Amino acid sequence: MDFDLNGADAKHSYKLLAGLVVPRPIAWVTTLNEDGVINAAPFSFFNVMGTRPPIVAFAPGDRSPGIPKDTAKNIRTSGEFVINLVDEETAEAMNITSAEIAAGESEITLAGLHTESSRSIAPPRISEAPVAIECREWSTLEVGRNRIVIGLVQCLHVKDGILDPETLLVRPEAYAPVGRMEVPSGYCRTRDRFDMPRP
Repeated sequence: MDFDLNGADAKHSYKLLAGLVVPRPIAWVTTLNEDGVINAAPFSFFNVMGTRPPIVAFAPGDRSPGIPKDTAKNIRTSGEFVINLVDEETAEAMNITSAEIAAGESEITLAGLHTESSRSIAPPRISEAPVAIECREWSTLEVGRNRIVIGLVQCLHVKDGILDPETLLVRPEAYAPVGRMEVPSGYCRTRDRFDMPRP
């Protein structure tokens, strides 16, 4: 099957790409609005993009054409955000925060979550998240109707036990992230792993 995603099949782009380019990590982003209300929202168009300097990128999309979602709006105002990673224990709460709620309400309260102060920026991190990445906006790119936020990593928080304290390598038995799979509601666990040494 072939699809012309810039032509006749453009209307199927989201369904096809979001369903086939999997698994994707989930950026559970916390920001602050101008009134200090915490916004928390998950985005699966996300990944780490480099380490010198350390950068991440995610695509919050728009609420409607030309109207940014609260996350993008808050980042544009403050220039700061936290990417909290999602594991099996936090997956259900992450899903709750994807709900559309009234402006000025916090998804943190809705999902029964807790927050902790960040070290270098104003938006807090989610206490329950296994990993939190404090970021400052480097740039927001607009490509057609796509909005891509690039963040410079300022600080990384990792729950005790996830990393080997000597090697700083991940202990797979202690870290169970979930990934985004096929649309509209597919996810995967990452417990079934294998090693494949490079040649």
